[in-house]
Amino acid sequence: MSAYAQGPLRLLIRRLARRPFAWLGILLVAAAVVSALAAPWLAAYPPDEINLAAQLRPPGAGHLLGTDFFGRDVLSRLLYGASATLVVAGVAVALGAVTGTLIGLLAGFSQGWLGQMWVGLIDLLLAFPALLLALLVVSLVGPGLTGLALAVGIAGIPAYARLVRSVTRSLRSAPFVDAARALGADNTRILRHHLLPGVLAPLLAYATTDLGRALLSVAALGFLGLGAPPPRAEWGQMLFESRGYLSTAPWTSLAPGLAIALTVLGVTLLGDALGGER
Repeated sequence: MSAYAQGPLRLLIRRLARRPFAWLGILLVAAAVVSALAAPWLAAYPPDEINLAAQLRPPGAGHLLGTDFFGRDVLSRLLYGASATLVVAGVAVALGAVTGTLIGLLAGFSQGWLGQMWVGLIDLLLAFPALLLALLVVSLVGPGLTGLALAVGIAGIPAYARLVRSVTRSLRSAPFVDAARALGADNTRILRHHLLPGVLAPLLAYATTDLGRALLSVAALGFLGLGAPPPRAEWGQMLFESRGYLSTAPWTSLAPGLAIALTVLGVTLLGDALGGER
């Protein structure tokens, strides 16, 4: 491994070592990812197996987290639901980050009417509340995991664009950019090789934290019935299905609720560490 590659890695490890809560975040995120990947081996029952004779059984030896109204094993659905929820949230963050970075670079680097046009686009997207924008996209695309990923991803674009635009504006007059321009570099090369690397560090930190926002949005839309179609297991869908049994079978909603809360806490702690927050 080259010294250039080792430097940022050592810096990241030292930063994480100074922040004990970051390791808690890594542990929580790793637990969610492992649960999603190993669901076929960890789940004791198929996630959509209906057993009406085992309706609303409390946690016990046969069902560690109990069963729901259809007699389905809550733990099995929780494990399989991790895959759907994390994948959709991850795809949404990637979509928002890539598209928002492109818009932010162009808005921060361009000047004159072209720069104002990109700024106007960002302001237009920011004018819509994220959840309402996501609902609009879902209504146009249709419910389902694909529509859910598109909705949450598009709703996250304005925040990435604003962040990247701010960083790009602070870098476009830097001496190394002037030197590159003096050596004959065109705008495309300056954007790709000089400005893009400068926005990657804050972008990574924000994207990690934004994964928590995406998880909550995916769960919220799933709770509204706009996520995975039944009987597909998904954490927001599980909360929706258990809303009528809070008093009689609280474990059916407690399990997915805690899974969402702990995973969001994990990515938030990790994002704070990557962002350099104390």
